[in-house]
Amino acid sequence: MTNISGMVGNKSIVDTLLKLKVTIKKIFGPEHGFRGTSDAGEKVKSNIDKKTGIPVISLYGSHKKPTAEDLKGIDVVVYDIQDVGVRFYTFISTLTYVMQACAEQNKELIVLDRPNPNGFYVDGPVMTDKYKSFLGVHNVPLVYGMTTGEYAQMVNGEKWLPEKVVCKLTVVPVKNYDHNCTYVLPVKPSPNLPTLNSVLLYPSLGLFEGTIMSLGRGTNMPFEVLGHPLFSNKTFSFVPKTTAITKDPKYKNEICYGVDLRMEDLKENHPRKIELRWLIEFNNNLKDSTFMDKNFNWHSGNDELQQQIRKGVTESDIRKSWQKDIEVFKTIRKKYLLYKDFE
Repeated sequence: MTNISGMVGNKSIVDTLLKLKVTIKKIFGPEHGFRGTSDAGEKVKSNIDKKTGIPVISLYGSHKKPTAEDLKGIDVVVYDIQDVGVRFYTFISTLTYVMQACAEQNKELIVLDRPNPNGFYVDGPVMTDKYKSFLGVHNVPLVYGMTTGEYAQMVNGEKWLPEKVVCKLTVVPVKNYDHNCTYVLPVKPSPNLPTLNSVLLYPSLGLFEGTIMSLGRGTNMPFEVLGHPLFSNKTFSFVPKTTAITKDPKYKNEICYGVDLRMEDLKENHPRKIELRWLIEFNNNLKDSTFMDKNFNWHSGNDELQQQIRKGVTESDIRKSWQKDIEVFKTIRKKYLLYKDFE
């Protein structure tokens, strides 16, 4: 179970295992596909990998969980995908479905752990049951501060899989990593997260997926800029266009005015919280009753955040409303950490 981020040096985990004479029966691919070229939300079809001739089974769309037939004749499933530590980044949901399938079919799962580039803090609203979906299957904060391996151990340990089944799990830990680290990814984890800044901004900007704003898809600055054709400040602008990875970007060929967040220099001054100031600023500036759509609640994990922003609740008070649930989660999280925690 891997994608373009599953690299060992300059080779994919698939090529590496094949070189070691490991028999690979099937490759499972998540959102964006095994080779990582599909746009967000784009349907990815199962196919044959041209390089290796191995069948690739897409675990995105209507087929999110491996079936008994998918796992027939397989001894071990190896999971190697770079996560970015944000609840609505769907690879954690895919991991959960794979764990469930392995538990039900009595297959071992080996997670090859990787650093979490946003693993140095925990923040954001905790998912509520009403909004559980592929954008979040567990009651965790928007930023959960755990590696994939730690998260898998938590899912098992808290018996969060359906029917409280437990997956036979082995985590191969990372050397020389702790939760104070900022990790510069050697490979972009998905098509529209090409830089460290975009990865560090993603927890805050991902909430804009459920708004009328452009996030820079269709430019060379995705998740580093924010804009809208009617934003009043005209000092910065960009024009989304069709690209190889974004065929129909929002506001295609229109001038969008907004903010350039590449100037934030997050590598040196990385955040330890989700920034709500941009969300509040654009909502207040555009004064559009449809600024946040029904998708917003599925990203935030509740309906409270949208109501708070509409009512003009301050960022400070919004953040206070998260704290009790965050502290409860931190108590759970602590039991499953494999690495030194952030300070």
